[in-house]
Amino acid sequence: MSFTSEQLLERLASFEHQAERPSRYVIAFSGGLDSSVLAHALAAADIPVVAVHIDHGLQDQSEDWSRHCEAFAQSLGIGFLSRRVKVELESGKGPEGSAREARYNALLAELDPGDWLMSAHHREDQAETLMLNLVRGSGPAGIAGIGAVRRFGPGWLIRPLLYFDRADLKSYAESHDINWIEDPSNSDKRFDRNFLRHEVLSCLKTRWPDIATRLQRSALHASEATSLLIDLARIDLEALGGRSERLPIDALLDMSRHRQKNLVRHALRVCGLTLPTALQLDTILDEVLRARVDAQPQVRWSGGSARRYRDGLYLLPDVLADTLPEGPITGSKVRLGTGLGTLRFEPGVERGLDPRLVGPKLRLESRKGGEKILLDGQSHTKKLKKLLQDEGIVPWMRDRVPLVYVGDKLVAVGDLWVAAGAAASPGVAVRWSDRPALH
Repeated sequence: MSFTSEQLLERLASFEHQAERPSRYVIAFSGGLDSSVLAHALAAADIPVVAVHIDHGLQDQSEDWSRHCEAFAQSLGIGFLSRRVKVELESGKGPEGSAREARYNALLAELDPGDWLMSAHHREDQAETLMLNLVRGSGPAGIAGIGAVRRFGPGWLIRPLLYFDRADLKSYAESHDINWIEDPSNSDKRFDRNFLRHEVLSCLKTRWPDIATRLQRSALHASEATSLLIDLARIDLEALGGRSERLPIDALLDMSRHRQKNLVRHALRVCGLTLPTALQLDTILDEVLRARVDAQPQVRWSGGSARRYRDGLYLLPDVLADTLPEGPITGSKVRLGTGLGTLRFEPGVERGLDPRLVGPKLRLESRKGGEKILLDGQSHTKKLKKLLQDEGIVPWMRDRVPLVYVGDKLVAVGDLWVAAGAAASPGVAVRWSDRPALH
């Protein structure tokens, strides 16, 4: 199958029944063949495009590659960002896994709600992933390989090239005089994926030239089975209240163990969190679900954590920022730090913050203790500590709730409360998006 820009845009349009039409296309841009073709073909889109290059700092040429990527993006007239990350090579995940984790964490930090993160995986990548997951003993979701569409943080992760061969992409690049980067590490057979690519798949192709297509069919069958498991998990999640970030423990314990596992995995995916290992998932079911009601056990893994509070199993990022970015609030939104989401100020609601207060007068603060507030519509000042307890805010979030001040006056507590004297109709809404569950 040949590859054209028109085919790409048609495929992207077909994804809009699963993911809402994007506000931006954000390309994970390495400067290699695949992502260069994707960027070139997307330049004709009627949606803003930005290429984000992640510099892992693992190659001597990494700064040259970053400059090449920036020049290429400029030649296409698309946006460009370069971010350098630190790869934790001693993390125990291996160099490939560590680099992947650092890369996706950096890409996640650049996404706004409604963005589509575009990854340039193609058919051979799918075959390699399926075989890697078989070797690792993965279940149906792993055998399904790389999904074309899934939630990712505040946006979506989209892989529109999965039905194209690398040869198709190379023909497109050559016909459009695209220069791309060849990463020498792609030939290093010490890495599992490279070993499979150069030693195993190349051997299989001598017997079955269409091996990548055959493996893709197997991945599709596994994907169908996985879809049925997801459908079941959706039914179970709805029956348990529909909150993926907080699952009721008593209801979970009434399910079979297989359905418990299926539901927890699904809820984690809905929350945009990575999945735990099989052993860690068993620990969640055996130790967190069955802990005493007054206990607060926690299981953490790279990219996620599970905690219990009262009758709730809370699914969270593995890291939550301990401090907020205190100081004047400039603009209409504030990123609150790792895992805490974004605070936004949106005018036009029936009742909210007085618009005359919104602007350079506003200041963001963390909870220090001893705060008091007179709530809009009430007649008595209350201690913030008591309000948070009475509202049932989980203990680990009570010191992470953003406080909005004007001068020395506390005028808003996250998106929970607005102070009397600071409210107006119409007003400005305080929206706290992509936050962990509060209660």
